[in-house]
Amino acid sequence: MRSMFDQQLKTLNEEMLYMGGLCEDTIQQTIEALMSGDVKKAHALNNMMSQLTQQERSIENICLKLLMQQQPVARDLRTISSSLKMVTDMERIGIQACEIAEIIAAGNVIRATDKVDFQELSDEVSHMVQMAMMAYDKKNLDLADEVIKYDDVVDKLFCDIRGDLIKQLKDDTNDAECFIDMLMIDKYFERIGDHAVNIASWVKFSITGEIQIVERSEER
Repeated sequence: MRSMFDQQLKTLNEEMLYMGGLCEDTIQQTIEALMSGDVKKAHALNNMMSQLTQQERSIENICLKLLMQQQPVARDLRTISSSLKMVTDMERIGIQACEIAEIIAAGNVIRATDKVDFQELSDEVSHMVQMAMMAYDKKNLDLADEVIKYDDVVDKLFCDIRGDLIKQLKDDTNDAECFIDMLMIDKYFERIGDHAVNIASWVKFSITGEIQIVERSEER
Protein backbone atom coordinates (compact mmCIF):
# COMPACT_ATOMS: atom_id res chain seq x y z
CA MET A 1 0.00 0.00 0.00
CA ARG A 2 2.81 2.40 0.84
CA SER A 3 4.53 1.80 -2.50
CA MET A 4 1.27 2.60 -4.31
CA PHE A 5 0.86 5.74 -2.20
CA ASP A 6 4.42 6.82 -2.99
CA GLN A 7 3.73 6.34 -6.70
CA GLN A 8 0.63 8.52 -6.43
CA LEU A 9 2.66 11.19 -4.63
CA LYS A 10 5.21 11.02 -7.45
CA THR A 11 2.40 11.51 -9.97
CA LEU A 12 1.17 14.50 -7.96
CA ASN A 13 4.66 16.01 -8.03
CA GLU A 14 4.94 15.53 -11.78
CA GLU A 15 1.54 17.12 -12.38
CA MET A 16 2.45 20.06 -10.16
CA LEU A 17 5.66 20.68 -12.09
CA TYR A 18 3.78 20.42 -15.38
CA MET A 19 1.30 23.05 -14.20
CA GLY A 20 4.17 25.24 -13.06
CA GLY A 21 5.64 24.97 -16.54
CA LEU A 22 2.30 26.03 -18.03
CA CYS A 23 2.34 29.08 -15.73
CA GLU A 24 5.82 30.03 -16.86
CA ASP A 25 4.87 29.60 -20.53
CA THR A 26 1.72 31.70 -20.04
CA ILE A 27 3.68 34.54 -18.48
CA GLN A 28 6.31 34.42 -21.23
CA GLN A 29 3.66 34.49 -23.96
CA THR A 30 2.02 37.42 -22.22
CA ILE A 31 5.29 39.34 -22.07
CA GLU A 32 5.99 38.68 -25.75
CA ALA A 33 2.50 39.78 -26.75
CA LEU A 34 2.79 42.92 -24.63
CA MET A 35 6.17 43.98 -25.97
CA SER A 36 5.21 43.37 -29.59
CA GLY A 37 1.55 44.41 -29.41
CA ASP A 38 0.73 41.03 -30.99
CA VAL A 39 -3.06 40.75 -30.71
CA LYS A 40 -3.11 37.25 -32.23
CA LYS A 41 -0.69 35.97 -29.60
CA ALA A 42 -2.79 37.64 -26.89
CA HIS A 43 -5.90 35.80 -28.07
CA ALA A 44 -3.99 32.49 -28.02
CA LEU A 45 -3.53 32.87 -24.25
CA ASN A 46 -7.15 31.82 -23.73
CA ASN A 47 -6.20 28.29 -24.81
CA MET A 48 -3.35 28.22 -22.30
CA MET A 49 -5.75 29.35 -19.57
CA SER A 50 -8.03 26.43 -20.41
CA GLN A 51 -5.09 24.06 -19.99
CA LEU A 52 -4.27 25.59 -16.61
CA THR A 53 -7.86 25.19 -15.43
CA GLN A 54 -7.98 21.55 -16.55
CA GLN A 55 -4.64 20.89 -14.86
CA GLU A 56 -5.86 22.46 -11.63
CA ARG A 57 -8.89 20.15 -11.58
CA SER A 58 -6.73 17.12 -12.34
CA ILE A 59 -4.39 17.90 -9.42
CA GLU A 60 -7.31 18.53 -7.08
CA ASN A 61 -8.71 15.10 -7.99
CA ILE A 62 -5.37 13.44 -7.28
CA CYS A 63 -5.14 15.16 -3.91
CA LEU A 64 -8.68 14.20 -2.92
CA LYS A 65 -8.08 10.58 -3.87
CA LEU A 66 -4.91 10.53 -1.78
CA LEU A 67 -6.80 11.94 1.19
CA MET A 68 -9.79 9.62 0.88
CA GLN A 69 -8.12 6.37 -0.13
CA GLN A 70 -4.99 6.54 1.99
CA GLN A 71 -4.01 7.54 5.51
CA PRO A 72 -1.23 10.05 4.97
CA VAL A 73 1.25 10.77 7.75
CA ALA A 74 1.96 14.37 8.77
CA ARG A 75 4.63 15.00 6.14
CA ASP A 76 2.50 13.55 3.35
CA LEU A 77 -0.51 15.51 4.55
CA ARG A 78 1.52 18.72 4.32
CA THR A 79 2.53 17.84 0.76
CA ILE A 80 -1.06 17.22 -0.29
CA SER A 81 -2.58 20.23 1.46
CA SER A 82 0.12 22.62 0.23
CA SER A 83 -0.38 21.32 -3.32
CA LEU A 84 -4.08 22.16 -3.09
CA LYS A 85 -3.17 25.69 -2.05
CA MET A 86 -0.45 26.12 -4.66
CA VAL A 87 -2.63 25.13 -7.62
CA THR A 88 -5.06 27.89 -6.68
CA ASP A 89 -2.26 30.46 -6.91
CA MET A 90 -0.98 28.96 -10.15
CA GLU A 91 -4.43 29.16 -11.69
CA ARG A 92 -4.74 32.78 -10.55
CA ILE A 93 -1.41 33.57 -12.21
CA GLY A 94 -3.02 32.39 -15.43
CA ILE A 95 -6.06 34.59 -14.77
CA GLN A 96 -3.87 37.67 -14.25
CA ALA A 97 -1.96 36.91 -17.45
CA CYS A 98 -5.24 36.60 -19.37
CA GLU A 99 -6.40 39.93 -17.94
CA ILE A 100 -3.27 41.49 -19.43
CA ALA A 101 -3.97 39.67 -22.70
CA GLU A 102 -7.47 41.17 -22.87
CA ILE A 103 -5.97 44.66 -22.61
CA ILE A 104 -3.46 43.81 -25.34
CA ALA A 105 -6.28 42.54 -27.57
CA ALA A 106 -7.98 45.94 -27.28
CA GLY A 107 -5.19 47.29 -29.49
CA ASN A 108 -3.82 50.13 -27.32
CA VAL A 109 -0.60 48.39 -26.36
CA ILE A 110 1.64 49.37 -29.26
CA ARG A 111 1.38 53.06 -28.48
CA ALA A 112 1.17 52.40 -24.75
CA THR A 113 4.58 50.75 -24.59
CA ASP A 114 6.03 54.04 -25.81
CA LYS A 115 4.79 55.61 -22.58
CA VAL A 116 6.17 53.07 -20.09
CA ASP A 117 8.68 50.22 -20.13
CA PHE A 118 7.24 47.01 -18.66
CA GLN A 119 10.22 44.86 -19.64
CA GLU A 120 12.03 44.90 -16.29
CA LEU A 121 8.90 44.40 -14.20
CA SER A 122 7.63 41.55 -16.35
CA ASP A 123 11.04 39.85 -16.39
CA GLU A 124 11.39 40.06 -12.61
CA VAL A 125 7.88 38.68 -12.06
CA SER A 126 8.61 35.81 -14.44
CA HIS A 127 11.83 35.15 -12.52
CA MET A 128 9.91 34.98 -9.25
CA VAL A 129 7.52 32.34 -10.60
CA GLN A 130 10.42 30.30 -11.97
CA MET A 131 12.22 30.45 -8.61
CA ALA A 132 9.07 29.46 -6.73
CA MET A 133 8.59 26.37 -8.89
CA MET A 134 12.27 25.51 -8.59
CA ALA A 135 11.97 25.78 -4.80
CA TYR A 136 9.06 23.35 -4.99
CA ASP A 137 10.92 20.93 -7.26
CA LYS A 138 14.12 20.96 -5.20
CA LYS A 139 12.36 21.31 -1.81
CA ASN A 140 14.73 24.23 -1.26
CA LEU A 141 13.98 26.55 1.66
CA ASP A 142 16.64 29.07 0.64
CA LEU A 143 15.07 29.50 -2.78
CA ALA A 144 11.62 29.88 -1.25
CA ASP A 145 12.95 32.59 1.08
CA GLU A 146 14.59 34.31 -1.89
CA VAL A 147 11.23 34.49 -3.70
CA ILE A 148 9.56 36.03 -0.63
CA LYS A 149 12.32 38.63 -0.25
CA TYR A 150 12.31 39.36 -3.98
CA ASP A 151 8.77 40.65 -3.69
CA ASP A 152 10.25 43.96 -2.49
CA VAL A 153 12.04 44.37 -5.83
CA VAL A 154 8.81 43.84 -7.77
CA ASP A 155 6.86 46.14 -5.44
CA LYS A 156 9.34 48.96 -6.05
CA LEU A 157 9.14 48.54 -9.83
CA PHE A 158 5.35 48.45 -9.60
CA CYS A 159 5.25 51.67 -7.55
CA ASP A 160 7.74 53.41 -9.84
CA ILE A 161 5.70 52.58 -12.95
CA ARG A 162 2.45 53.55 -11.24
CA GLY A 163 3.90 56.92 -10.20
CA ASP A 164 5.21 57.58 -13.69
CA LEU A 165 1.88 56.69 -15.30
CA ILE A 166 -0.10 58.87 -12.91
CA LYS A 167 2.21 61.80 -13.66
CA GLN A 168 1.78 61.28 -17.42
CA LEU A 169 -1.98 60.97 -17.00
CA LYS A 170 -2.13 64.37 -15.28
CA ASP A 171 -0.13 65.89 -18.14
CA ASP A 172 -2.11 64.20 -20.92
CA THR A 173 -5.76 63.63 -20.02
CA ASN A 174 -6.69 63.11 -23.68
CA ASP A 175 -5.18 59.61 -23.51
CA ALA A 176 -6.75 58.66 -20.18
CA GLU A 177 -8.07 55.27 -21.33
CA CYS A 178 -4.64 54.17 -22.46
CA PHE A 179 -3.03 55.20 -19.17
CA ILE A 180 -5.71 53.36 -17.18
CA ASP A 181 -5.02 50.22 -19.22
CA MET A 182 -1.32 50.54 -18.41
CA LEU A 183 -2.06 51.02 -14.70
CA MET A 184 -4.08 47.80 -14.79
CA ILE A 185 -1.26 45.90 -16.50
CA ASP A 186 1.13 47.21 -13.86
CA LYS A 187 -1.18 45.91 -11.12
CA TYR A 188 -1.70 42.52 -12.76
CA PHE A 189 2.05 41.92 -12.94
CA GLU A 190 2.38 42.89 -9.28
CA ARG A 191 -0.38 40.43 -8.40
CA ILE A 192 1.44 37.64 -10.24
CA GLY A 193 4.42 38.38 -8.01
CA ASP A 194 2.16 38.08 -4.95
CA HIS A 195 0.99 34.65 -6.11
CA ALA A 196 4.61 33.57 -6.56
CA VAL A 197 5.21 34.60 -2.93
CA ASN A 198 2.21 32.53 -1.85
CA ILE A 199 3.57 29.49 -3.71
CA ALA A 200 6.95 29.92 -2.01
CA SER A 201 5.25 30.21 1.38
CA TRP A 202 3.39 26.93 0.81
CA VAL A 203 6.62 25.28 -0.28
CA LYS A 204 8.06 26.28 3.08
CA PHE A 205 5.01 24.88 4.87
CA SER A 206 5.30 21.56 3.02
CA ILE A 207 8.88 21.23 4.28
CA THR A 208 8.72 22.69 7.80
CA GLY A 209 5.05 22.55 8.76
CA GLU A 210 5.17 26.24 9.66
CA ILE A 211 2.78 28.70 8.04
CA GLN A 212 4.36 32.07 7.25
CA ILE A 213 2.02 35.04 6.94
CA VAL A 214 3.47 37.42 4.38
CA GLU A 215 2.52 41.02 5.11
CA ARG A 216 1.46 43.13 2.14
CA SER A 217 2.35 46.78 1.78
CA GLU A 218 -0.48 49.07 2.89
CA GLU A 219 0.09 51.44 -0.01
CA ARG A 220 -1.11 48.76 -2.42
